[in-house]
Amino acid sequence: MMSLTLTCRQRVKLQDLMDHTPWAKHRCRAQAVLWLAEGKPAEEVAELLHVTRQTVYNWINRFQEGPDDLETRLADAPRSGRPRAGGGELDVLIAAVIDQDPHEFGYNSTGWTASLLMHYLQDYHQLEVSRKTIGRVIEGLELRWKRPRHELALRPDTWRQSKGGSNVG
Repeated sequence: MMSLTLTCRQRVKLQDLMDHTPWAKHRCRAQAVLWLAEGKPAEEVAELLHVTRQTVYNWINRFQEGPDDLETRLADAPRSGRPRAGGGELDVLIAAVIDQDPHEFGYNSTGWTASLLMHYLQDYHQLEVSRKTIGRVIEGLELRWKRPRHELALRPDTWRQSKGGSNVG
């Protein structure tokens, strides 16, 4: 059993975090610290929060050894995450080509699409990216594109006469 003592100020701050923070993980950690300060064993706290006992011990260690700010103590540790597709150079590559005609690159198209940009990046830069990634880059560059609208030829004024009717409409 771990003994944890909180000051009145820490207890109030933890309760405030539990009531007002938008992050569920912060609330969970604050609740764990409060329960442990009340004397509940780490095993019971872990079971109630559906985490391992070691996780509870890790939270307590971070809480006791962390910086002065309680919210920072309860926050997630920074993580690097998955590296950006194309090493972060996709924005530059797409921005450089988006205003050019795809015919200049040997494609039989009048405008760029996500699929065509995928082929371009593969053919010219040996980068394999998904359509979703291309969409995110386009959105990040604040570019707007839409499907081409094919307009049918407008009818001439004399179309009724050619169908055997009168031109008066």
